[in-house]
Amino acid sequence: MIIKKMHEAGVRSDHAYNAAFVSIGLSFTSWMLSLKTEKAGLDRADRWGIFVGEWAPTFFGLGLALAHYEQKESSMFSRS
Repeated sequence: MIIKKMHEAGVRSDHAYNAAFVSIGLSFTSWMLSLKTEKAGLDRADRWGIFVGEWAPTFFGLGLALAHYEQKESSMFSRS
């Protein structure tokens, strides 16, 4: 149901895959910025990096679900 609603809203698997790769870069960037700018040290930087890094698998999962939905939808229309 959620995947169908996302598809109807215009979200495609490519969008989710791109978001996953961007979140990997953001994870490294947030870790580096936190390490350099905050006085909390390595522990805080690690937490930021891990927090943002956990987004990537979610986006990859959504990308796979959307790709499956797109494939299923295109096969339904090609049979007619």
